[in-house]
Amino acid sequence: MTDILPFDAALRRRRHAAAALGFGRVSFLHDLMAEELRERAAMVARPFADVLDLGGPKAIWPGAKRMALTANEPGVMVGDEDQLPFADASFDLVVSAGALTTVNDLPAALAGIGRVLRPDGLFVAAFIGGMSLVELRACLLEAEAAITGGAGSHTAPMVEASAAAGLLARAGFAMPVADIERITLRYSGLFGLFDDLTAMGARSVLRQRRPLRRDVLMAAAERFEALAGDDGKTGVTIEILHVAGWAPGPGQPSPKAPGSATTSLAAALKSRV
Repeated sequence: MTDILPFDAALRRRRHAAAALGFGRVSFLHDLMAEELRERAAMVARPFADVLDLGGPKAIWPGAKRMALTANEPGVMVGDEDQLPFADASFDLVVSAGALTTVNDLPAALAGIGRVLRPDGLFVAAFIGGMSLVELRACLLEAEAAITGGAGSHTAPMVEASAAAGLLARAGFAMPVADIERITLRYSGLFGLFDDLTAMGARSVLRQRRPLRRDVLMAAAERFEALAGDDGKTGVTIEILHVAGWAPGPGQPSPKAPGSATTSLAAALKSRV
């Protein structure tokens, strides 16, 4: 089983811990996710007595039970998102901002979230999706192919937006929905982007990876700069997936077939008010 896991769990934990102290200066993406999650959960006119704030670089829900990769805050339970240690039906709400992109077993994580939710409990999450960093990926692949005749994996595989709601459905969630938010960040050079990714704890944690040769890296930087606009900066695409699903409860519609969820996330939450 270990041989097929895509991510190095120990490296993922180390990157998370190393980024904790300086995360505040690059928290803009996480803050955006957290604000949106809180707003969407607020659409549901019901109290959430027991909340699990799962993963991510910092807490987003005051008073919630907090579980993260490292104990960088008081009261945090340390653990992996795909191995939840909580009893069945422990929470009314599970929120997760920025944590699920590099979980080794995402289906197991989603199944575990469904297990710890009470009937008709809500799960809302935001994480980086599959169309993120396409400019960086292209520059690295093209530079390495041109210089070495081949290309290795230097960025992590990510969940495609088209698959997100289906994953929730297969995990047993009722009314699973997903929305996509795309934003563009602008960088004057590739190394500025690398600096931010490092500070976010978002550099590659692939188990099978090879170091970037210096000549490949410099060639990729040249390609990146060649994409710059009139302001001298290159746009970098970030795709944020917002997902939601309900633990099955009395009177709910049956879970939709994988891939059939088309309702917007906001509309689905409002329908439960």
